[in-house]
Amino acid sequence: MTDRPYITCRELVEFLDLYLDGDLPPDRNAEFERHLSVCEPCVNYISTYRKTIALGKEACQEGSVTTADVPEELVRAILAARGFAE
Repeated sequence: MTDRPYITCRELVEFLDLYLDGDLPPDRNAEFERHLSVCEPCVNYISTYRKTIALGKEACQEGSVTTADVPEELVRAILAARGFAE
């Protein structure tokens, strides 16, 4: 194992998309894995990030949400907040 200090949480976040896409060089990827082995908050962050991406993709699929799925009360609250109240 290397004597280099672990990458920081900030560095992990800066290169997260490359890590998740598998586009990091092997040595940098190893640094990410090393950081994740000791940093539970970053592990949780990546898990949440992946779930957000999956939910975003799901929401964009045709027919995934219809206007019938949106409560009328929510529609009224959004319109009121935007200044379109009745």
